[in-house]
Amino acid sequence: RGGVFGMAVLLTKNSRGERTSPVRRGFWTVHHLLGQHFPPPPADVPELPPNEKEAKKTIRELMADHTANAQCAMCHKHFDSLGLTMEGFDPVGRARTKDLGGRPIDHTTILPNGKSATGIPDLIAYIEQHRRQDFVQTFCRKFLGYALGRSIELSDQSLLDEMEANLEKNDYRFSVLFETVVTSPQFRKMRGDGFRETE
Repeated sequence: RGGVFGMAVLLTKNSRGERTSPVRRGFWTVHHLLGQHFPPPPADVPELPPNEKEAKKTIRELMADHTANAQCAMCHKHFDSLGLTMEGFDPVGRARTKDLGGRPIDHTTILPNGKSATGIPDLIAYIEQHRRQDFVQTFCRKFLGYALGRSIELSDQSLLDEMEANLEKNDYRFSVLFETVVTSPQFRKMRGDGFRETE
């Protein structure tokens, strides 16, 4: 199914009721996995129809209408195409060849690097070949923040650099990342909320 991208929980969470949302699915990917940040959308952005079955246009056509506005396209060009690669899955994550209105699914798109992509396998290849560093940096930051139970600080940068370097030298094995963190001063000297000095 495509690893995390094919997980029903991710696909469902980033859908809108009775229709998919390539925008939300793509935004989740670039924000949570690749570390990109974007300003919030304007308050007056119109919502797309909530029911895919009753819509007169496909989700792709509706998105094209929306991003015809140059101001909207400035951000959407970074993530809409990634979300379109997941259109082979319905609003609750089931594989499909037609949308709820009976129209054939087209999950072919042009990614931000200008290359054509069809489905999740091509999305994974794009991240591996063109966005690996973004993914590794974001993953390391999130993993370290989780391990330490706090936000990342400027003083953690050298540890983050070490995590990334060790991953690259060891074929990106997760065990190496784990070992780098648990042997770090930040982790070994971590104190919980209930810590008290004792004599």
